[in-house]
Amino acid sequence: MSATIAATSERPQALASQIKKLFILATVIMLSACSTIPRGKGPPPVVTADPSDGMHRVALLLPITGPDADVGQSIANATALALTDTKATNIRMITYDTGPGVAAATKRAISDGNKVILGPLRGDHVVEVAALARPAGVPIISFSNDVGVAGQNVFLLGHLPNQSIERVVRYAKSQGHNRFAGIVSANVYGQRAQSSLSAAVRSAGGSLVAVQESNGTTASADAAARRLAQLGDIDAVLIADSGRAAIATVPALRRNGLRTAKILGTDLWNIDGTLAGSSPMYGAWFASVSDTLYTQYATKYRARFSKAPLRLSSLGYDSVLLVARIARDWRPGTRFPVGQLTDPQGFIGVDGAFRFNANGLTDRMLEVQEIQAGKFVTVSPAPSQFAK
Repeated sequence: MSATIAATSERPQALASQIKKLFILATVIMLSACSTIPRGKGPPPVVTADPSDGMHRVALLLPITGPDADVGQSIANATALALTDTKATNIRMITYDTGPGVAAATKRAISDGNKVILGPLRGDHVVEVAALARPAGVPIISFSNDVGVAGQNVFLLGHLPNQSIERVVRYAKSQGHNRFAGIVSANVYGQRAQSSLSAAVRSAGGSLVAVQESNGTTASADAAARRLAQLGDIDAVLIADSGRAAIATVPALRRNGLRTAKILGTDLWNIDGTLAGSSPMYGAWFASVSDTLYTQYATKYRARFSKAPLRLSSLGYDSVLLVARIARDWRPGTRFPVGQLTDPQGFIGVDGAFRFNANGLTDRMLEVQEIQAGKFVTVSPAPSQFAK
């Protein structure tokens, strides 16, 4: 068994079974790990690049201090768990704290001889890292979902909103919803969501009535809802914003006349458990990665770190599975074999099957979930194989 499993036409349940076996039978993988995860301030240890020691140098760039430290530490913990599970003896991973400065962390990672960078977390930081990593020939597998920074050896492991929008719109169209509208956040995410919604509705054969912006407040949501209500019948409204913003927006839609419109959302909703406790949200659909394997991973995480993982931490776990798989055929001291990332069969991890494209973006197999009282319920399972 390998640390990642090629995505095939097997049923999702079979794939889940294989990953469960991976967790239980990790000892069959002839690899182990060395990981250093700083928990306080101060520079990381000096690492001397010595290809003769048979180790692959992998840098983990994350905010371990600063405002994003909780997210960064949760992802770092996940990579440590994955290194233990895979027993990757030929991987030496060092965490470089981007909290004090992204450029300084990157320079240190490159000078230490690392051949691939996992991270950083934020899209604007990817730009800084890439400016230093590209000339050094060091590829980046980032946890960001900012499609504007992908390409030229920058690969995004983050979940891309355009895919969740396309999936939920296509499902809604298959259920008889034809006239779509959108309420999007007043930022770059919202702008890109609007473009994705337009493309998704057109591809599905529906009609896009209008898209309004909102800043997530009750007043802004009311204004957006009133403008939509004036445009006639609308079958479904996509809210491309956080779960908190959706909770404020749906009541505004109902009291302004859109009482029966199906509510749709993006994968942002999968990281907000409060949605399941909000009765106005019951019946809403959103597309996201499956939580089946994540639940198993979260149990292991809590057992080791005595707290629940943040939802995004699964990206850290999957990044290590990916590198461990590639490390089997990667000669120490040589450049990271970027070409292996774009294997059309893809890989599988905690967040299900995925594959990288040459442009640095990922394809993922997404399911559609419905918000019900206290839970998210799958109403359309993820496809069993990638489209050709």
